[in-house]
This record gives sequence, C-alpha cells and structure tokens, in this order.
Amino acid sequence: MKETYFTLENIDMQAAEMLAAVRHLQKSAAFTLEPNKAALLVLDMQRYFLEETSHAFIPSAAAIIPRIQCLQDTFVNYRLPIVQTRHINTIQNAGLMNSWWKELIVETNPLSEISSHIQHKHAAVFVKPQYDAFFNTDLEQWLSGRHVSQVVIAGVMAHLCCETTARSAFMRGFQVFFTVDATASYTRQFHQASLLNLSHGFAVPVLSEQVLAAFPAINNKESQYES
Repeated sequence: MKETYFTLENIDMQAAEMLAAVRHLQKSAAFTLEPNKAALLVLDMQRYFLEETSHAFIPSAAAIIPRIQCLQDTFVNYRLPIVQTRHINTIQNAGLMNSWWKELIVETNPLSEISSHIQHKHAAVFVKPQYDAFFNTDLEQWLSGRHVSQVVIAGVMAHLCCETTARSAFMRGFQVFFTVDATASYTRQFHQASLLNLSHGFAVPVLSEQVLAAFPAINNKESQYES
C-alpha cells in the first residue's frame, strides 16, 4: 500500500508532473499569493509519521523535509506566522478516530513529538484531535488576530489532514495554497487525488519554489508574529 514516490532525487520531476495533471482545473487567477497576508501551516510532521520504526511511517516524507525547512526559514525571515500542528488523541476526544484506526496517537508516546528536523522556536504549535486543524482548536482566531487571509499548507498526510484542513480553511474564508512538493502521503495516487479534488473546489496547488518566488514583492516586513 505504501510507496516511495518522492525521493530527494526525483521530487522536482514528480511534483511537476503531479501539478501538470491538474493544471486544467487550476483557478490560480482567483487567488494571488500575497505573503504579507499569509501564514504557513505545517501539519503533523511528527516522529509517528517520519520514523521507519513506526507502522504509520510515510516513505516519501523524508523528501519534503528540506522544502518545509526552507519555507519555515523564509516565513521567519519575513516575520510571518508559522503554525505547526501535533495530532494527539485521548479516548474522550478521539471520536470515530478510535474505531477507524488501530491505535490512537497519545501524548505519552514519544513518536507523537514533532520531528527535530521540523521544530522551530518561532512556530506556534497547535494540538489537534481530528484531521481538521481548525476543529476544536483556536487556530481560526489565532490567524485572524494576525490579519492572516491566506494559508500555505505543508505536511502530512496530503489526503487526510492536509486536504481536510485545506477544505476547512476555504470554508472559513481563507485563500488556500496547497504545496505539491511539501506535502506527502502513503501513495502517489492518494496525493494526486487530493490535488484533483482541491484544485476543483478549494485550493490553488503550488510548488514550494512558487511560494518562495512571491517573497521579494514584500516591501514591508513589519511583524505579524508575536514571539
């Protein structure tokens, strides 16, 4: 069921092909990325999904780490908000997650920690109990309080938490930019399906280099981030 469709060597080519496959659906004219209005949402880059010893290991995730690191560093350099999420469940808040999956990610599990490769002292960490990072969290208020109207989504898994959060962000009035090469899933088919669905109704799929290319246009680096 799992496959390594992204590697450090092929990710540029694979991501470009995946983006090309949904280009006919893109509504990029509707949204223009304006970084001074944007926040970076890095979803669930936890050891649980990134370490080979875990049954939930995502083989392609290693290839997106350098892209996420670059995005985070750029947002920090421009003093723009970064959010990292950590999926944690209890029996009380798991809901159907408890019956759907064979185990819950509990806080006492060391694998629930955000990977040391992704942790950033300037990132705000939100603990979420469901796929949707907005569900039963203060994320919407936090973003609105920083005058954010656009979100750039990265992380794992593309077809679960990333896609669900993208849809939820759109429904809350945020313009959504979904990174092709800074998200990953168990298979390319899962990932491609998310791009297809999101391109049709919810988000603009982008390469990380397209996000970074927008930054020189920023003239005012006044901080929206409170350390």
